[in-house]
Amino acid sequence: MSDIKRTPLTANEIADRFSDKFAGKISDISIRQWTEGAKSTPVNSVWITIERSILHDAVKEVISIDYPHFGVISAVDEVDFVELLYHMYVYFGCPGKGVEITLKVALPKEDLIIPTISDLIPGAVYSEREKRELMGVEVADIPDKRGLFLPDDFPKGIYPWRKDDAGIKEGMVKDLWAVGRPEDRPNPPVKPKPKKEAKSGGDETKNSAPKNDVWPPEKSDEENKAEIKPCELAEVKGE
Repeated sequence: MSDIKRTPLTANEIADRFSDKFAGKISDISIRQWTEGAKSTPVNSVWITIERSILHDAVKEVISIDYPHFGVISAVDEVDFVELLYHMYVYFGCPGKGVEITLKVALPKEDLIIPTISDLIPGAVYSEREKRELMGVEVADIPDKRGLFLPDDFPKGIYPWRKDDAGIKEGMVKDLWAVGRPEDRPNPPVKPKPKKEAKSGGDETKNSAPKNDVWPPEKSDEENKAEIKPCELAEVKGE
């Protein structure tokens, strides 16, 4: 048995890997970098515009790099087409090593169909259901077609995120904040909170920090070694 330690790829290396594997199916790749937090931890991201036909394989490629932390599928109505953006993060939890990968796919309005990726990343099904319900994108082979937000009696063929004729119609409520609360609806009952009984004769310092000591207490070397750090999970055993 020998230890095999994963070496995280940089944003540039990930971009090169996609360019080599999907040449001709990618129309644009860009790399962006910024810093976060008091320590100015660098955050790198790769934005890849791909053809719809390679979405499934492109997600497989992301998984082959590192099983991603799936963020969300966002959607934008660009009038002539709908753009879907699949936001994922590899090396998630490794300070300074994480890379955000966003796959962008443009769908023509007359053919709003995209394959599901929930067979690869099960949690993506919720975001796919949202895109079906609010943007009108048909997700092929999605295992769950239930809606998420709209009531059962919401008009069919109306998608609240669309900017064209399939969007919210004149006369429908679009901005709930502008409607206000109905005046004829009574306020919901609020259950009063039980009063806390005053403590008497107890140890008032039971849950407080010990005086004249460091709090929280410093850990021993054995305790620090026993902690599992996210990046150390990347290490696997090989023959």
